Amino acid sequence: MVMALDGIKVLDLSRLAPGPYCSMLLADFGADVLLVEAVPGSSKKLGGGPQSSNEGAKRAAAYNALGRGKRSISLNLKESAARKIFFELLDDADVVLEGFRPGVVNRLGVDYQTVSEHNPGIVYCSLSGFGQNGPYSNLVGHDINYISIGGGLGVIGRPGTAPAIPVNMLADFAGGGLFAAFSICVALLSKQTTGKGQYIDMAMSDGVLSLMTSAFTGFFSTGTPLRPGEGFLTGARPWYDTYQCSDGRWFSIGSIEPHFYESLCQVLGTEEYLGDQHNEKLFPEMKTKFSEIFSTKTADEWMQLMSEHDICAAPVLEQEKVPTDPHNVAREMIVNLETAIGNVQQIGIAPKLSGTPGKITKTAPIVGEDTELILQELGYANEKISELRTMGIIG
Repeated sequence: MVMALDGIKVLDLSRLAPGPYCSMLLADFGADVLLVEAVPGSSKKLGGGPQSSNEGAKRAAAYNALGRGKRSISLNLKESAARKIFFELLDDADVVLEGFRPGVVNRLGVDYQTVSEHNPGIVYCSLSGFGQNGPYSNLVGHDINYISIGGGLGVIGRPGTAPAIPVNMLADFAGGGLFAAFSICVALLSKQTTGKGQYIDMAMSDGVLSLMTSAFTGFFSTGTPLRPGEGFLTGARPWYDTYQCSDGRWFSIGSIEPHFYESLCQVLGTEEYLGDQHNEKLFPEMKTKFSEIFSTKTADEWMQLMSEHDICAAPVLEQEKVPTDPHNVAREMIVNLETAIGNVQQIGIAPKLSGTPGKITKTAPIVGEDTELILQELGYANEKISELRTMGIIG
């Protein structure tokens, strides 16, 4: 079956979550992703996948969804002989992805200017926390810092409480990995028209701020900043909030539109509020009343009842309940893969393309798993490969 990114070759120098997520998305749709990983022991910031072939490493690789569909070569790019191999791989590559701090690839000799001189058609994506320029560009950081600068963390939570720290999906995965994959695909489309590659400077803080576009539209137009728990979509309205049920679980409702709100009031037996959806004076009273009512049934009971009516509602699924949720199962968002250690579960592929659907072709490699085979494909003799390994050039 033809896949959307068949024939696209990616050299992935990235290490931590955002870059591997980006190249996972590309691999899921057919790109040939080659992880160019550090030789074990050559870097204190090795990152990447499992680094040995024992049972623990095999298990880690089998469950490592971010590495699926990829091959791995380990090169010590601090050495000229390793850089020579990298540039041989670059000859027919379409994309280079890196996630180092600004300046690192220059020191390694695999920066965009050097790479593009060797392969002018290359699409080169630098994925970093704060980007390649600006006063924060050389600062270290993690998701919590990028969502702070991008405006995400400042609007999450409840009034008078500390910001609610989300799992690292906003900057690492959405603002970083997802935006990088989108940018790479856009640049590849552009190359079809112009015949030229280009450089992508993808900052996770920029990606987060882009995700805040709608929130800032309101701020720019009214001058009123969004505060935690005070916004239309952040818990200030009793009909767009979460409530604890009799079993201790939480239930979400999002009845914004008037007809959804009317259905909610009818199911809850609060018809006295039918004409008061936007009466802010009644919001505290309404929230108290809603809380009392939701505490009378379990989350599953509320879901059964709400699903029989036109109401925006859903239980807040604890992580252990997500894989067995019938909708997630029906959407094939939980997949079972046969691996060297047996059957494992991974998250499936979100975009459902009708003509060129994505596919998980293989589980993640152990670091350097394909080094020897790739070098043989480049024409290296076995004796030379052994020599390079002895010298620490490859792993």
